Amino acid sequence: MAAHLVGFPWWSILPFIGLLLSIAILPLAAGHWWEDHKHKAWVGLAFSLPIVLVILQYEPAELAKTAGDYIAFICLLGSLFVVAGGIVLDGDLLSTPAINTAFLAIGAVLANFVGTTGASMVLIRPFLRTNRDRKHIAHLPIFFIFMVSNIGGCLTPLGDPPLFLGFLQGVPFFWTLSLWREWALMIGLLLAVFYTFDTYWYEREKVKDLRKDRAHVAPLRLRGRRNLLCLAGILWAVFLQEPWREITMLLMGFLGYAWTPKDYRKKNEFTFLPIAEIAILFAAIFITMVPALVLLRAHGQEFGVTQPWQFFWLSGALSSFLDNAPTYLTFVSLGQGLHLGGPILNLPERLLQAISLGAVFMGANTYIGNGPNFMVKAIAEEMKVKMPTFFGYMVYSGAILLPLFLVVTLVFFR
Repeated sequence: MAAHLVGFPWWSILPFIGLLLSIAILPLAAGHWWEDHKHKAWVGLAFSLPIVLVILQYEPAELAKTAGDYIAFICLLGSLFVVAGGIVLDGDLLSTPAINTAFLAIGAVLANFVGTTGASMVLIRPFLRTNRDRKHIAHLPIFFIFMVSNIGGCLTPLGDPPLFLGFLQGVPFFWTLSLWREWALMIGLLLAVFYTFDTYWYEREKVKDLRKDRAHVAPLRLRGRRNLLCLAGILWAVFLQEPWREITMLLMGFLGYAWTPKDYRKKNEFTFLPIAEIAILFAAIFITMVPALVLLRAHGQEFGVTQPWQFFWLSGALSSFLDNAPTYLTFVSLGQGLHLGGPILNLPERLLQAISLGAVFMGANTYIGNGPNFMVKAIAEEMKVKMPTFFGYMVYSGAILLPLFLVVTLVFFR
């Protein structure tokens, strides 16, 4: 291999690979050790410090650009996380298949306004609480992860981190609405499959449990309405220029936290630990991926990946096991390396659509494909819902999602 690759030493791509592998493997191989955020910080520092020195030597302007993108990224996720943590949905509906299906449909839409993390935080507890009197509900959080925590959030840059990174790179805010056909097909098919699943298990519930469910019915009540104003403020801030964009987002997050009564956050079991984890890991990811992105932009045509369906499946495959945000940027750079040209990010529009859909959709394939997945798993287990193991979950996702992704490929990417 050449001593240098587009201005960087060849070994400078290795820390990025090592960091992503660590994020994928360490939670499984050393889960208790990995839970401590200090350990995540040390791992991130070990991989990113050599790259900081390399960037300062070869491409110092890239470091400032990367820092700006990271700050905007964390301000968006952090403000949405804090504001959504102060919104409480109380009540207990009937746990019929029709109501559960409607719940998931609403969650898939909401994910585009408060992010997949925010929608998951607001909805997973009332969703499971509505079904607490039923015995056969193991499938509920699995479909929730599919639709609310992942696939639902592909219509706006607020929906999922990869799309916001695309917005920061220059993708127009409303461009993601062009993905509505793929979104509607996937969500429609998943809702149909879920309704079939839920009807099968609902018919096997005992009469006494269904009678108990009817006795516990209480109307839904939304608390923390003032935080909806903060969500509107965050949406407005997206269209501002830096640094006013980031300042406004932080202000909305502060107001949302200050306005929220402590018992609302307690009801949601809100802590800053999840967003702290994201901040720590993504600081290292943003730094270490710089040489890899530069390399892919320069040599993309040499990898033999040229068709939209290839970008859909390969970006999706990596998003299943690595974080979908850096995966998105990696494949955008790979596409730019083909030098095909195009109206957005110098890419053909269909190629950008394939990358966006692969990164967002296939984050649902595993527990580690997207941040909210593990969070939903933990909350479900806390509420005494038995969740499948890591590989048990993949049996569900493989049997249900992969055939639907094949349908998307045949319909849109032939």
